[in-house]
Amino acid sequence: MAFFSSPEMTEPSQDQVGPVKLAIIVPTLNEEGNIVAVYDRLHRALGSIRWEVIFVDDDSVDATVEIIHGLALSHNNIRCLRRVGRRGLASACVEGMMATAAPVLAVMDADLQHDETLLPRMLALLGQDDLDIVVGSRFAEGASLGDVSAVRERLSRWGNDISRLLTRVPLTDPMSGFFMLRRDVLEDVVHSLSQEGFKILLDIFASSARPLKFAELPYAFASRHSGRSKLDTLILLEFSILIADKLIGSFIPVRFALFVLVGLVGLVLHILLLSAGLFILDLPFYWSQAIAAVIAMTGNFYLNNQFTYRDRRLYGFQFMKGLLSFYIACAIGAVVNLQMAEYVFQLGAHWALAGMVGAVVGSVWNYGIASTFTWKSA
Repeated sequence: MAFFSSPEMTEPSQDQVGPVKLAIIVPTLNEEGNIVAVYDRLHRALGSIRWEVIFVDDDSVDATVEIIHGLALSHNNIRCLRRVGRRGLASACVEGMMATAAPVLAVMDADLQHDETLLPRMLALLGQDDLDIVVGSRFAEGASLGDVSAVRERLSRWGNDISRLLTRVPLTDPMSGFFMLRRDVLEDVVHSLSQEGFKILLDIFASSARPLKFAELPYAFASRHSGRSKLDTLILLEFSILIADKLIGSFIPVRFALFVLVGLVGLVLHILLLSAGLFILDLPFYWSQAIAAVIAMTGNFYLNNQFTYRDRRLYGFQFMKGLLSFYIACAIGAVVNLQMAEYVFQLGAHWALAGMVGAVVGSVWNYGIASTFTWKSA
């Protein structure tokens, strides 16, 4: 079909003979304008190397998946892993790497900002120097950030400084999204990975029980080929979540910590609204409390949908259905809170301790119900 034809390759690639040596994992989300170009560039760069590309798509709403499937009909080294009901760059990379038997794995973006011509050199380094991982660096000597804005450059450098404290290795670009590693390295760390946010390289280094042997290759960070950047205001939050997960995740789930933090914001909002109803609008306590409770719960739901469960975000009808289930969960949670607090108080505990126990139990209840029913895991 003409719609799926490559503008640069005039003939289908011949079937590859022998086992795949290298798998390139390319996460996608609405990248219909880049898929053909990604494959063509990989084909030219890798030559006779036995390789495959695994596009891991987070349920794109454009023609990304259709284009991948169309290409796969004529090129036997293309695979598509489509994820429905879940999102996240780091988890997409992990799922893609775990879906192949190739002994060497590479990760790169679909926007063509990474230099695919470095892949053969990365592969050669892994084979010759007994390295664990080779990283494409935007900050090593000889590298370039291209036309990246000054603000984004400062954020990247700041993120790298923070990341080095966590990885404890002198990487110039620990937040790089372009790297290659041996499969056994992934197998060693996969059960410790947070899979939070978008910086899987940082996660791998921070999760390894031993210092990883690495090399960095400088490259010029190119401009996006087609489509819109996925970087938004949540990137800083996701980076912070990853850092927090590596620091405290073994003690307190970071998602639960976010849920509680949003709950505290809702509590402050509730008190402010209750005060406004009583002293500004001169409403009876009952109505002031009811209005404050509904608005605070709605605000909590929205914030949790945006941040705490951003990878399971609800839209449209599912948003309204989720809001209703969240109201029910919170209402039941309030009863659980009161009953537990009363029980502990009757046992002779101080009122403050009893109240705290009730609040903790209520929060755990709300979190469990919300995770199970409101924001269902795929």
